[in-house]
Amino acid sequence: MDRTTQGSTALGRRTLLGGAAALTGAAMLPRRAGAQARTAPITIVINQSPWLDSFRRSIELYERETGARVELDVNPFAGSLEKQRNSVRASRGTTDLLIMNSTWFAEMYFGGFVEPIHAMDPGFRLDPEVYTLGDSIYFDADAKTLTPRGKLMSLPIAPIVPLTYYRGDLYRENGIEGAPLTFQQLEANAKRLHRPPRMVGIVQRGARGPASVSYDFYSYLYGFGGSVFRNQAANDYTVTLNAPEGRAALEYYLRLARECGHPRTAALEQAEVIQNYVTGRAAHMITVVAAWSQVEDRERSAVADRTEFAPPPSLPGLPTAPPLGHWLAGVSRNVPDERKRAAVQFLNWFQTPAAQIAYARGGGLPIHAAAYRDAMADERRYRWMKPLGVALEKSVNIFQFPEAAEVVAVLELGLNRAVAGEITAVAALNEMATQIHAVMAARGYRTALLEPLR
Repeated sequence: MDRTTQGSTALGRRTLLGGAAALTGAAMLPRRAGAQARTAPITIVINQSPWLDSFRRSIELYERETGARVELDVNPFAGSLEKQRNSVRASRGTTDLLIMNSTWFAEMYFGGFVEPIHAMDPGFRLDPEVYTLGDSIYFDADAKTLTPRGKLMSLPIAPIVPLTYYRGDLYRENGIEGAPLTFQQLEANAKRLHRPPRMVGIVQRGARGPASVSYDFYSYLYGFGGSVFRNQAANDYTVTLNAPEGRAALEYYLRLARECGHPRTAALEQAEVIQNYVTGRAAHMITVVAAWSQVEDRERSAVADRTEFAPPPSLPGLPTAPPLGHWLAGVSRNVPDERKRAAVQFLNWFQTPAAQIAYARGGGLPIHAAAYRDAMADERRYRWMKPLGVALEKSVNIFQFPEAAEVVAVLELGLNRAVAGEITAVAALNEMATQIHAVMAARGYRTALLEPLR
């Protein structure tokens, strides 16, 4: 089964920076004399997201310290992709730094739209403690795979994976000990705290969207030992979605929704999931770590300081397997050289430990292991950091090919129909597997089908 996990590379550096020292350290990054005059301004098209404000604060810090200028062009999720596609296909691009989601970065790599970083700056050195996120920052164009043997194409900007959010106060009140690290524990605890209509045991996504119910389901699929494909790293696209592990995962997902979930799970998108949780109507949710700031916002959340965090559950003996929904920053190939160099200058600054700890202090999700060892990770406000560090070490890069959106569309429809009760788990898995196989075969990938489930 395809379980492409990642961890940080060798943790050679043991830089421990205190919280105040982190901000001071970022403020003391060397200012390049005349930087404002010599460094070209850059434009970044970026999506509206829970981590946008923290990234904006990081940009402001960078501008203060270097004198450089950065313009953020903020768009909805789909609008961000459309602007980037238009820019990279133009004779001269309007976007210098491409902020690419996990579902479309391969499209940019395979299409030749991203300039390898060392082609612009041969002396650039990737910090060895930056998370490589399933090696998705590298691309070997000849082998068409993501591997450190390829070229460095991008740097992570937001290492988005899901975490389990659970009501620690309710656990204590009901004598429930320990985080729900296995699916058995999650189900038992969710059923114990399920008190409709006032509260449901767990709230899940079930709505169809660009990447909605499928993204939430991946934690279950891979946590049960399943996968969509057999081994993408070896270019083996045999569809394994309808293996017994996939059946166990989907039947479990549906059982949670039916027996201790929201009565309208099939209609819930991410915003509704989070809203149900922050208003105190759900005891658990498994959603992106970026929602932590909303959950902990005392002005918007009824469960601030009542929530605990854990990596997504898995079967006993299997590791947690959170799907990457991350964002990478790559430099557009069709922009002027001076703007390319200015974009690389920003990336070089952004990867430093001091900048990353300052980013975390501002509410961002750090890409550098030093931030997760910092003293701030022991503070109550940042209690999500250690679970996130564990999750990142085991994160799964679900799709490694440019037609991922076509496969996601198949998953979205099939899973939504299953959650809505229109078809059984077995029928949904067999139908999705057949359709995904057709997509991959039509695109010329080496693929095959398993025997259908009965």
